[in-house]
Amino acid sequence: MNIKSGIELLSYCEEKKVPIYHAAIDYEKQNSGMSEKEILDKMMISWNVMKVSIAKGLDKKQNIKGKMIGGEAKKLKEYYDSHVSVCGLTMSKAISYALSVIEVNASMGRIVACPTAGSSGVLPAVLLSTKETFNLLDKDIIHGLLTSSMVGIIIGKNASLSGAQGGCQAEVGSASAMAAAAVVEMLGGSCEQALHAASMCLKNIMGLVCDPVAGLVEVPCAKRNTIGTANAMISAEMALAGIVSIIPFDEVVYAMDRVGRMMPVCLRETAEGGVAATPTGQRLKEEIMPKA
Repeated sequence: MNIKSGIELLSYCEEKKVPIYHAAIDYEKQNSGMSEKEILDKMMISWNVMKVSIAKGLDKKQNIKGKMIGGEAKKLKEYYDSHVSVCGLTMSKAISYALSVIEVNASMGRIVACPTAGSSGVLPAVLLSTKETFNLLDKDIIHGLLTSSMVGIIIGKNASLSGAQGGCQAEVGSASAMAAAAVVEMLGGSCEQALHAASMCLKNIMGLVCDPVAGLVEVPCAKRNTIGTANAMISAEMALAGIVSIIPFDEVVYAMDRVGRMMPVCLRETAEGGVAATPTGQRLKEEIMPKA
């Protein structure tokens, strides 16, 4: 079993009459030699780490190296606990969860790189807020994680998951696509709808540059995780309603790869372009990392 594209994934699911998460289990069994129970147990470990990272950032301000961010997750939670949310409670919770995980990551705390540390807030935020709203079980979330992994594998094989290679579209964009597909399947959508959701996510963030101020995963990374979170939920909602991507998933992934290759080096994680090159970005860099 060597699934390299969305078309191959859909064909496998249709032939076996299984959802994407089941295809992911079959894929992992063949490639790792682990049993289904071992795979599910490892996914549960990852899910538990995700939940802890969300709770940690919401509980108190983290000791963050660059000190450009910190406390925003808790601040947002306090706001939606005492005000009517502009975005709706599910989205507001998801945004705060994404901020929380990135704050924990920036403080050298334990997170799950899904698919990268810089985009680690998206998937747990989307999964936990969806779980709470729809009263899902942990096993449903594990299936969602497996679905997301299959989408990530295909993107990684045909484009990139690295900001240094493809810009932030490869990190937050991929995380968004993975999360959207997971939500669609968890809520009863089809394999085809899951890939439509992933396609829409990638299109929405295509061309997004990677420009970390002072080279740290803080600014603008934290807020981009919130945008990726919202993107995933919006795309999942559209796909579940029967809205299609128009451009197929595989073609979108190939387009993302080409766009990433076209980006100049200064816009690919070098902190030499974008907001990192602004006067404020440069001032913060000097304050955080003064020259010897």
